[in-house]
Amino acid sequence: MARLSDLIEETIKHMIEQNDGTVEITRSRLAELVNCVPSQITYVLSTRFTNGQGYLVESRRGGGGWIRVQRVELGRSSDYLMHALNSIGKELSQHEAEIYIGNFLDYGIIIGQDARLMRAALSDNALSAIDVEHRAKVRMDILKNMLTCLFLR
Repeated sequence: MARLSDLIEETIKHMIEQNDGTVEITRSRLAELVNCVPSQITYVLSTRFTNGQGYLVESRRGGGGWIRVQRVELGRSSDYLMHALNSIGKELSQHEAEIYIGNFLDYGIIIGQDARLMRAALSDNALSAIDVEHRAKVRMDILKNMLTCLFLR
């Protein structure tokens, strides 16, 4: 499932880039392009294209239904960092952290070396000494501290 979700995400992102930051398509057409069922498109949209990740998603279901995905254009990297800080909840999974890091790369806020360090520090391996039930909270605290440091650059 992860590979298919990655393929769907990359396809949508590519379409957004090709269409000046916005793409409008039907779920069924997108499902045909990546050879999956429309519900998998819905899953990817709800987990990888959220407001907190820098996207606005509109959709209309039913016959003739469509989805519109638009990248939120923020003027400065500090705007996106503030947006990310405000959108992170009380807990953060490793997967969610990786999505934020990917977006920071896409927006040019960090470079590849920064991303590798952030991924390493926020990984389950790095947090293995912390009880599983507290790991997501600690990960969120670490990422917020990292973002604060980036904000002060």
